Amino acid sequence: MKKSTQQEIWMWVKTILWAVAIVLVLERFVFVPTVVQGVSMMPTLQDGNRLIVSKLGEIKRFDEIVFRAPDAPKNYVKRVIGLPGDTIVLKKDQLYINGVLTPEPYLDNSKKKLAVGDYLNDDFTLEMLTGELRVPKGHLFVMGDNRPRSHDSREFGFIKASSVIGQVEVRIWPLNKIGSAK
Repeated sequence: MKKSTQQEIWMWVKTILWAVAIVLVLERFVFVPTVVQGVSMMPTLQDGNRLIVSKLGEIKRFDEIVFRAPDAPKNYVKRVIGLPGDTIVLKKDQLYINGVLTPEPYLDNSKKKLAVGDYLNDDFTLEMLTGELRVPKGHLFVMGDNRPRSHDSREFGFIKASSVIGQVEVRIWPLNKIGSAK
């Protein structure tokens, strides 16, 4: 082989290796792709949606997050409802956080489909579900948007903040739904 051909091949090999290294670093420290499995976040997110999850930034109330499931060897996608120190009460589909009525606009369409007198959620207090008055330090309380069909903190309790992989930033599949997943 000619020396110039060898140099060109070596240049391509180095370029590909650098590209792979950059992707690996970005995936390890900045973002990770994930796939929604199940119906617990409908109608916001659908089964099979593909998402980009950011590992950067502080988790805020109502963020959609991906975390390691506390009760299964997989990841869950849920919405953050309670932060450390919060009290949570849900009564007649009205969410009270720290005693303040807190709107959940992402549930409005689901609530409109209910018959008069029906509710998406059973009433609860944090103490009824967990025995705790407040969300403990280092933990979160999460729920799916499809309240009747979501396996979430109402069943498995608080999640450790350290189990959070990141916040959902962008839906990349299906193509007709590409963009912000919020």
